[in-house]
Amino acid sequence: MAHVAAWKKDLVNKLVEGMLEYPVVAVVDVHGIAGQQIQGMRAQLRGHAYLKMTKNKLMFLAIQEAAKKKPGLEGLLDAVHGQCALIATDKDPFKLFKQLDATMTAAPAKAGQDAPIDIVVPKGPTPFGPGPIIGELQKIGLPASIDAGKIVIKKETTLVKQGEPISGPVAVMLPKLGILPMIVGMDLRAAYEDGVVYHRDVLAIPDGYYNGMFAAAIYNARALAIDIAYVTDQTIGALVAKAYREAMALSVEAAIPTKDNIGALMARADRQMLAIASAAGYQDERITARLNAAAASVPTATAEPSKADEKGDENSEEISEQEAEDNAASGMFSLFG
Repeated sequence: MAHVAAWKKDLVNKLVEGMLEYPVVAVVDVHGIAGQQIQGMRAQLRGHAYLKMTKNKLMFLAIQEAAKKKPGLEGLLDAVHGQCALIATDKDPFKLFKQLDATMTAAPAKAGQDAPIDIVVPKGPTPFGPGPIIGELQKIGLPASIDAGKIVIKKETTLVKQGEPISGPVAVMLPKLGILPMIVGMDLRAAYEDGVVYHRDVLAIPDGYYNGMFAAAIYNARALAIDIAYVTDQTIGALVAKAYREAMALSVEAAIPTKDNIGALMARADRQMLAIASAAGYQDERITARLNAAAASVPTATAEPSKADEKGDENSEEISEQEAEDNAASGMFSLFG
């Protein structure tokens, strides 16, 4: 049986103790983070969590051992690869993700690293004056020239496409151009809590996301309840108003007079009377004046409808109840009186 160093056993035991002590355990990516930056992050977590970096094999052993008392913890094993660290904390996974995400900062690229995005140098002046550096820019593929005492890039150029390795000369030149393509910080890969493992795609929830979902659900539920006439404290007002509008429309269509629709009925009768008079060629000064006034009030094809026309009135169509009665009565007397 192979001998295992005592310090390795002690380290695994400490990792297991930490994972059993805290309710939340997470695996974070620490690739490319400087030691000083990690120390600063560890200080921010102090009091609520501890962060431990060690060999991946030891992390595997510790997670497997702790999983005997915390079923489901073994779901973190897939996240242990590359440069990573373990965090045990009393913060819930979503708050932990948000705190770690705030540590992300732009950083210069190193030779051999894969570009996380297309690295593009924009067209325009650079901070350099005329000098040998123009040759260095041209050497890495930038169309550089001198204009008005400055070195300028003549056209926008993609130096490295996403996923391609960054060469040494390009890595050296990018910071001089003010381009920091790498994002460095603790990237939470997965977190365990109460038997459930949450991966990054679940934890990366924008602010207000759930508030928006609940608001949309409430709106849609209320609209559905009104549509199917389901009575609740929240829908009764809208249902009564809807029933009133529908009853009013039906009574007008069926010409059933009530105190609420008489104005609309008189107005409709007046319009019908004018239409009949116009079709019959009825000659009367007052009727002619009414016809001319009605024709003048019709909007042209190019006219913009007013807000009042767009909104309409639920209880009458064009004019107030009293005006409708007066106009209709005078129109009918003109025609038949």
